[in-house]
Amino acid sequence: MKKGTYLFIAILVILGTFSSCEDFLEEDNKSGLTADAYYGTLEGIEALVNSCYTPMRFWYGKEDGIALTETGTDIFTRGNGMENPPVALYNAELNGANQPIEFHWTRLYSALNTCNAAIGRIPESPLSEELKVVREAEARFLRAFYLWHIVETWGGVHLSLEEVENIQETANRTSEEDFYNQIFTDLEFAINNLPETSSQSGRAIKPAAEGFMARMLLTRGQYQEAASYAKNVIENYNFQLEDNYADLWDINNVQNSEVVFNVNFTANLVFNEELDSPEGDITIRGGGNQAHLFFLMTYDQLPGMMRTIDYGRPFARFMPTAHLLDLFDESIDARYDATFQTVWYCNNEANAPEGMQIGDTAIYATKYVVPQSVKDESLYTIIDRSRTYGDNDQPIVRDRFMSLKKFLDPSRETISQQQGKRDAFVIRLAEMYLIVAEAEMETNPAEAVEYFNEVRRRAAIDGSETAMEITADQLDIDMILDERAREFAGEQLRWFDLKRTGQLVERVQQWNPDAASNIQPYHRLRPIPQSQLDAVTNKDEFTQNEGYNM
Repeated sequence: MKKGTYLFIAILVILGTFSSCEDFLEEDNKSGLTADAYYGTLEGIEALVNSCYTPMRFWYGKEDGIALTETGTDIFTRGNGMENPPVALYNAELNGANQPIEFHWTRLYSALNTCNAAIGRIPESPLSEELKVVREAEARFLRAFYLWHIVETWGGVHLSLEEVENIQETANRTSEEDFYNQIFTDLEFAINNLPETSSQSGRAIKPAAEGFMARMLLTRGQYQEAASYAKNVIENYNFQLEDNYADLWDINNVQNSEVVFNVNFTANLVFNEELDSPEGDITIRGGGNQAHLFFLMTYDQLPGMMRTIDYGRPFARFMPTAHLLDLFDESIDARYDATFQTVWYCNNEANAPEGMQIGDTAIYATKYVVPQSVKDESLYTIIDRSRTYGDNDQPIVRDRFMSLKKFLDPSRETISQQQGKRDAFVIRLAEMYLIVAEAEMETNPAEAVEYFNEVRRRAAIDGSETAMEITADQLDIDMILDERAREFAGEQLRWFDLKRTGQLVERVQQWNPDAASNIQPYHRLRPIPQSQLDAVTNKDEFTQNEGYNM
């Protein structure tokens, strides 16, 4: 089967046996066991449910998933190493031929079909009746999760709730409302049937379903219900905000009390392998969480420095806008130093300036302008605002910038290793507090600001808790979005936040000079891959999203 000649492909034994907890099976089916026979076994049905989790590793901690959720917003733009600039720039090359967008269209529909297969096959499986309900609840939670990504990315496109085992030649246009009705139906089932805890990190549990329900209700403007679910996650389980924001990013503390739901990666890279091509030409490539690569400037090219595991392998894919840096008051907000690398110490005396020794400051990065006279007198390199950004905050260099360090993975075995073991945080307790604040700021501002200030106080430098608090009259949607930027920078929420609040175009035009002149209202949706449009026979009914006709 040639690439581009399919619409939605049934994911059979190959994806169905790719467990999120166990090693993948060989592509060659030496046993001759069919999908129906395999899924009729306990091992097979458990593997099918586990495979519903696997596609999350294509989205979280990967360059294209991060690019689609963080760049082209008010807080991140392209670095000099970015491989898909159109999603950051909204230029003419953002169209149906965009390969990373096609990649995720294929993966998300593959994920949807895998969930549909699990939901359809579980009732006749040899699982116990009790476990059938739990496993179906997991698959429904994940189906809701993938449906949300599909509908928010492309709008009212194809909705399928049955396992597809053959090529489909037509596609439907289903309203966004119908997508969300299904999301809510699946989440209600998940909430009613998932256990409250699990011994397996990354497996769906009831509070994760409630937290995601809160996010979905907020997205649809059902504020009272969103606040109720978020409060339930805060009050009725054992989750707690970490005392220090920096502790969230300690590589030895990834399974901490604040994480409600995560995508699980492991130190054993064999278990992080990925399938590369669900359309038929199967290859295997290295997996793992790669977020540690993408937000780092090329520090290793400067005097006194060489690449180290602790400072990371710098791909320079994404860089912060000046606006993101300006959102922090680093004199009272500890998240600034926990989020950004501001100092690099000399680790290479061979290329260091005369007088610089190992352990001395080699690079200092700041969001402020440093006088040229100070730079001239400094032994170390100073990367200040004027070196990175122009007068209108347009980036003038894209390889020397304030690096986001929160995803660094010093546990990697080698300097060049791309795969990391850090779990990807999908839902954190801090989000629940901010959902309550946003949902109640118009109807119950006193309570809303108290939940908001819980996040602010946790973020404070010791002794600055009171200074970090705001008053109810200061709380509005701009304050909410600013706080979410400070709290969740890089965590693959920003594009969805701006779209949800109707602020995507406005904020990009105001704070992202790279994309300001290009972004249009139709960019609230992504282009449907042209290969999919070419494949369907009902081309008059299933058409490209507005603005992207080539």
